[in-house]
Amino acid sequence: MINNMKQLTVDLGGRSYPIYIGTQLLTQVNLLTQHIKSKQVLVVTNTTIAPLYLQSFLENLSTYQLESIILPDGEQYKTLAYVENIFTHLLTAKFNRNATLIALGGGVIGDMGGFAAACYQRGINFIQVPTTLLAQVDSSVGGKTGVNHILGKNMIGAFYQPQAVIADISVLKTLDDRQLAAGIAEIIKYGLIRDYEFFEWLEVNIELLVQKDEQSLAFAIERSCLNKAAVVAEDEHESGIRAILNLGHTFGHAIETGVGYGKYLHGEAVAIGTCLAADLSRRLGYLNDADVARIIAIFKRVNLPVLSPKNLTVNRYIELMLVDKKNIEGIIRLIVLEKIGKAMLPISVEMSILEQTLNDYQGR
Repeated sequence: MINNMKQLTVDLGGRSYPIYIGTQLLTQVNLLTQHIKSKQVLVVTNTTIAPLYLQSFLENLSTYQLESIILPDGEQYKTLAYVENIFTHLLTAKFNRNATLIALGGGVIGDMGGFAAACYQRGINFIQVPTTLLAQVDSSVGGKTGVNHILGKNMIGAFYQPQAVIADISVLKTLDDRQLAAGIAEIIKYGLIRDYEFFEWLEVNIELLVQKDEQSLAFAIERSCLNKAAVVAEDEHESGIRAILNLGHTFGHAIETGVGYGKYLHGEAVAIGTCLAADLSRRLGYLNDADVARIIAIFKRVNLPVLSPKNLTVNRYIELMLVDKKNIEGIIRLIVLEKIGKAMLPISVEMSILEQTLNDYQGR
């Protein structure tokens, strides 16, 4: 075991892959090279990560036919136009279908890199090296890749599993407070949807995550990945139970699209969306007032928003929520909580009840 490294497995039969979690993993070249299939390697990163880690990362892979591309940083750049830049780079370098694409960055880079890998010559080798907390606990695991459209978030994409996920906790030292909090929002989600014991642990230890306590982060990342890996192994393509991972996301995606990509971080929008989903769960008779208060309180302790943007009207909210992959025949279907620690599969909700929740949580 290197630097107290933990190894988990996403169990998908012949397409199973490891998640490595530990410190200083970017310096452990063999972790990466054992999953590279040929000499051709493209590293995709962004303008924030490149100055911090790209040079040393490339030096560790100097024996390969190595290319890199640096994309702008931000959700607003997660588009087909910027993915085309990746395709152009692969084609210009004459990379074949045995090439490996490595996504070195946060959730946006992972989503774009994975989507490019899924499409280029109908699929090339792909490795996730997530550098934000949100990417380490959520977006790098499970094979969801894709880009945004002006009319809807993540509406263009593919399920495409990586060969490995390498989550180096050391890189979180350079993460700013806002990005850290956004990742903690997704960690809280796992406690809410299927792991009450973890939620109780978070209520006691949440400040340690904010302080970047390494031991606490390692535990939270491992527990989150264990939860996600178990759900993905049961339902890879989200035909059933995997939908619970989207608690708060239908509201959150509407926020991100409605106010403009990049103005709210994904985790910030999900925090608001989860508070809305908790309130909705209360109105439907599942949670009580104390439950909702507990959920709102833990997000507030991380300085995450809990109210919707002031300029996003209820009508606009609903219009955007109608563009969601869980909907069937134009009916909005949402994830709600049966109790803290147990989410329900998507259910349709009466529009009048949904409107009450949206009105009560409008920013003042």
